[in-house]
Amino acid sequence: MRLSSIALVFGTFLIGAVLCLVTALFAVNVIQDNSERGVRRALDLAALHWAEVEADGLRVYLAGTAPSEALRFQALSTAGAVVDAARIIDQMEVEETKQMAPPRFSIEILRNDGGISLIGLVPSATDREALAARLGKLTEDGSVADLLESADYATPDGWDTAVDYAVSALQRLKRAKVSVSAQQVEITAISNSPNAKRSLESELSSSAPRGLRLSLNISAPRPVITPFTLRFLIEDGTPRFDACSADTEEARNRILSAATSAGLTGKAACTIGLGVPTPNWAAAAEQAIAALARLGGGSVTFSDADVTLVAAEGTEPDLFDRTVGELENSLPDVFALHAVLPEPKDDKATGPPEFLATLSPEGLLQLRGRLSDELSRTTTESFARARFGSGNIYVGARLDDSLPADWPVRVLTGLEALSKLSNGALIVQPDTIRVSGNTGNTEASAEIARLLAEKLGEAERFDIDVTYQEKLDPVASIPTPEECEAEIAAILDTRKINFEPGSSTPDSAARGTIDDIAEILKTCGEVRMEIGGHTDSQGREVMNQQLSQARAQAVLNALRERRVLTANITAKGYGEETPIADNDTEEGREANRRIEFKLIRPEPTDEEQTTLESVEQSNVEDTDAEAPSEQGSSDE
Repeated sequence: MRLSSIALVFGTFLIGAVLCLVTALFAVNVIQDNSERGVRRALDLAALHWAEVEADGLRVYLAGTAPSEALRFQALSTAGAVVDAARIIDQMEVEETKQMAPPRFSIEILRNDGGISLIGLVPSATDREALAARLGKLTEDGSVADLLESADYATPDGWDTAVDYAVSALQRLKRAKVSVSAQQVEITAISNSPNAKRSLESELSSSAPRGLRLSLNISAPRPVITPFTLRFLIEDGTPRFDACSADTEEARNRILSAATSAGLTGKAACTIGLGVPTPNWAAAAEQAIAALARLGGGSVTFSDADVTLVAAEGTEPDLFDRTVGELENSLPDVFALHAVLPEPKDDKATGPPEFLATLSPEGLLQLRGRLSDELSRTTTESFARARFGSGNIYVGARLDDSLPADWPVRVLTGLEALSKLSNGALIVQPDTIRVSGNTGNTEASAEIARLLAEKLGEAERFDIDVTYQEKLDPVASIPTPEECEAEIAAILDTRKINFEPGSSTPDSAARGTIDDIAEILKTCGEVRMEIGGHTDSQGREVMNQQLSQARAQAVLNALRERRVLTANITAKGYGEETPIADNDTEEGREANRRIEFKLIRPEPTDEEQTTLESVEQSNVEDTDAEAPSEQGSSDE
């Protein structure tokens, strides 16, 4: 009986002890899990994903590599807000402090009539005094405002080359902003005319060192037209412009619309320029063109505020008088109208005296017909040799002292007009001057009309028949970058650039393809393109990228060997990251092994550019879509 009581008491205590132990273990596990989850959640909310959490009983271990000492301390503070800081065991490490990256060195060189200023950050090794001295030679007083700061870092590659080129470019630029950084120069400037702009861009591009990225933003102001000229004709029922000028886009649209209503078909050019004598220019032009259309033929010529209307021969006098009267009453006050109704020709009269000049496509000028006297012949020959070259003149004109007094002036003016053509003919008569021929200048007809009106007077009759031919235009004949890209794509649609297996050496069949591409690029000028190398997905990704880079560079080197200007052409390997077909098939892998040519277009920027007061900024211009254009290359 006594043993049973003792056993019962002992069993009760044992059961209680076991229950307490189980309860304690359960409580510890609950606390451990809750602590680990709570700390993990807090660290995630604080974006401290690098920190690792592990709970062991009541202790919480923090591990991982912190990017900085501050983030390590933040992790400890975040965990301490969830559990007692005494329970946290810090096992975190801190990344080694990286060497501070060098700053971006750049110079802004501003030049105008007031002098030259330097703004920016340069390496300490840059000789600022020598740079200022070189730039000082470009100014009258030799002064240069040096606002540069320097930093003691290594000079980046291409820095000295870019600075030297910028200084040499400023010798051609009187007003400009030149931005210089390592291996890159950006030039913003203004030129005197569109022709000067094209010439300046060509000079700057051709003189740029190889490997230098050059960005040109050169604007040309509106041309100053003196006299402000417009000449519209209707001959044999066919309307045309010999010259057209307008002061605004709206005025040009109004003038061309009036010409269309008068029967003009096709596209007509009308130059927007400076020098308009009155804001009512477009209204006066509309009224004059409409009056000429009512007459059915003739010409109307504007030279500043002087208007000359010449009716066609055979125009009814009543219609002429009525039309001229209405036009005189409707023209703005500033314009003066001179109207001419030609007298009927006498069929029995002999032909008028003439002076003829013909200019061949080879540049040979032949002078025939009549000249006033020996002095006039000597003057005409000297003028012709100065304009057309001393070895290209044949003179076969005879002397006639019965010619009009203004004959020498008419001859010299006509020769000056003929010099604006690539080839053509000139006929000078007492009552008219005829100039005809071909040109590569879209403004040639307008320039000739202004010249004749200015030199001979607004009432003078002259006939201009000038044909623009694109093949004679040195600028228009150059293909656009998009056309170059399309021509290369047309070649590579049928012929790929293949390589020796597993190497960056083009095979023998690729040489002819590269030859044809080189010939296209030689006609394209300074076009910015990228040669991109691509592979299939076979092999390691790093090896594929290296192989694609080597192959793109091999194509670039092959173009250089063929004397192609490659300063604006770069090579880049993309490896397997941009497939154009399925890599699971042999056909797809073959398509993915390729070389692509594509244009490099300027990226839009939201930053405002600093400008000189005297430099006009023109917004460029375009957001074109990139199109892949060359394919090739073969991997093992």
